[in-house]
Amino acid sequence: MASTVKKRRRRLRTGLKSHQEPAETEWVIPVRWLKQLIAVFLIPPSWIVTRAFFSSFSTAAVQHRFWASEEFWFFCLGTLLWFIAFFGLPRPMLLYVFGHELTHAIWTWLMGGKVRQFHVSRAGGYVVTDTNNFWISLAPYFFPLYSVLALLLYGSIGMFVDVEPYKRWLFGVVGFTWCFHATFAIWMLWNGQTDLIEHGTFFSMMVIYLVNFSVLSVMLIVACRDVTFSYFGKELLDGAMEFSDQLLHLVHLKL
Repeated sequence: MASTVKKRRRRLRTGLKSHQEPAETEWVIPVRWLKQLIAVFLIPPSWIVTRAFFSSFSTAAVQHRFWASEEFWFFCLGTLLWFIAFFGLPRPMLLYVFGHELTHAIWTWLMGGKVRQFHVSRAGGYVVTDTNNFWISLAPYFFPLYSVLALLLYGSIGMFVDVEPYKRWLFGVVGFTWCFHATFAIWMLWNGQTDLIEHGTFFSMMVIYLVNFSVLSVMLIVACRDVTFSYFGKELLDGAMEFSDQLLHLVHLKL
């Protein structure tokens, strides 16, 4: 949904002949091809992060009864309420489009760019910026804006009053808003988006998948006391070792 205004530098040609020796032929690799190659190399870390997430979650659920914790149940309550709203009520398209375009704008500012125009309506929206890259284009599909705003609001209020008794409700709000982000992202991707085509669909999907599972992993670490960053790091290392062993075994069979 994002539009960009790109500044291009044009080279002035005087028409004078140069007496220099002709330069050697340069091989230029299209950026789109390079991104597809990068996408292939993103498959291993995506598999490793996915394995670490489900392994950590299963360990927390079975051995530490994470499924019985308030954090888990309030998060699930939030997701359930959102599913009821998404499938049973008119979909808040204006709210989603606003968040989508605002995410484009925020990531443009984070990248040092400027937003020239910002338009939102129920039929769609756009932002006109002076710069663009794949982070800006794909941000709405992996950056849960409303969940981040809820966390920032909770943290800001917590600087002045004790909000610990309301922590359970925070997980409910995060579950609701993150599910809002996930369902709309999947729905919009299913219908096709120029944001993906611009940088290559395969590359874009790999980036979206990897970042979303990384965000989910951080949420699990924050919500579950028994899953720490060091524990999750160990799961990542185990996954990397397992992947490399399987790859070496496959190569050995081929040889």
